[in-house]
Amino acid sequence: MSAEGHPEGFTPVRLTAADLPCVSALEAAQGWPTAGSQAQLAATLNDGASVVVGLMAGEALAGYAVVVRLPFEAELQAILVDDTWRGRGLARRLLSTVVAQTRAWSSERLLLEVRAGNAPAIALYRGAGFREDGIRRGYYAPRPDPAQFPPTATPRQAGAAGAAGGDDAREDALLMSLPLAAEEPASG
Repeated sequence: MSAEGHPEGFTPVRLTAADLPCVSALEAAQGWPTAGSQAQLAATLNDGASVVVGLMAGEALAGYAVVVRLPFEAELQAILVDDTWRGRGLARRLLSTVVAQTRAWSSERLLLEVRAGNAPAIALYRGAGFREDGIRRGYYAPRPDPAQFPPTATPRQAGAAGAAGGDDAREDALLMSLPLAAEEPASG
């Protein structure tokens, strides 16, 4: 497969349990702060209600996204692009593939939560039509290695207990959704 640095050169593929080493390696290389255990990753890759889609750069995994089918909705649980491929539209390509999958499932909405300080991800989601539904105060633990995650915006911190500053301040989760169900025409 030819990557050529453009999203068109990346073919979305459904990842399976056989791809566990690639997914784990990408997460480890990116210092993924909320990475799951090997058992959790394997379970996700084997779950019939989940789709894990990857974008390959030759034989290397350049990025992936996880979406889970719920009774009436779907939830984007993860999206990650290798630093070497960022800024080339890969996250947008993954998100568009996820949206297409949720439409194929006839889901009414696509839900997600994102760190309130993750400005690039929030901009991606807003650009795709997601709207803000709420905030979970103090939801995320502090990132394990701030040097790996350059500040993109000042995160909204948890209430009085977490806002005191310091390294133990928890970060809020921004809840967002994208309506997918077709609107019925108004009757007249």
